[in-house]
Amino acid sequence: MTAFLNAGDALEIGGKKLTSRLFTGTGKYASDTMIPRIIEQSGSQVITVALRRVDFQSGTDNVMKHIPTSVTLLPNTSGARDADEAVRIARLARAAGCGNWIKIEVISDNTYLLPDGYETVKATGILANEGFVVLPYINPDLMVARALVNAGAAAVMPLGSPIGSNRGLMTREMIRILIDELEVPVIVDAGIGRPSQACEAMEMGAAACLVNTAIASAADPVAMAMAFGEAVRAGRRAFLAGPGAEREKASASSPLTGFLYQEAR
Repeated sequence: MTAFLNAGDALEIGGKKLTSRLFTGTGKYASDTMIPRIIEQSGSQVITVALRRVDFQSGTDNVMKHIPTSVTLLPNTSGARDADEAVRIARLARAAGCGNWIKIEVISDNTYLLPDGYETVKATGILANEGFVVLPYINPDLMVARALVNAGAAAVMPLGSPIGSNRGLMTREMIRILIDELEVPVIVDAGIGRPSQACEAMEMGAAACLVNTAIASAADPVAMAMAFGEAVRAGRRAFLAGPGAEREKASASSPLTGFLYQEAR
């Protein structure tokens, strides 16, 4: 359970306290049977799933059969092109027994799969008023993020780079602004491709990271899940430790006086 920290540093969202700050996904694995091992090795306590992948009528070929009941389910509205579709998917997910956590994804752009901030804000307001714990997926735009917080979002999930790209924190400085300015948790979602990038996001002060493609597309997904768990934990500990200030000039770590060969003066 490599992503766990002590209970005193729990991440609280929607009344739940999480001791793991690595969220994982269920897409792109060669087989859904791999999911329990991914969860075990990563230490993840939250896993996202697209409702369109769930077949409650199937007793065998159903991703839900492979998700441990101890894990918090975060259904997402993948496929929604506007707020109305996102709201309908969220309501269906709750009615189907998936709980009241929802990751809002409203994407009408087929080339870069970038989220529509305006429709996301609209959907967030409707669902938050209905008692959902809403975690919206967004471009790291401060104004949109503030509107989401005002609409009732429990956290915001800015992309590091286009979804599934494994390109890392291309929006690093914009994410840093969100971390500095918002009072809700900032969970870096989409684009993280290496454990070192997740570690960097956590060192910046991100509350958590959601990783799917980077784990699922690895040569050894289970080993990569463990690596991401360790990276998220290390980054969080580094943030809490308070990294030293950067300097433009060198600063010796040991005194430059008092060497043995110097004569006393």
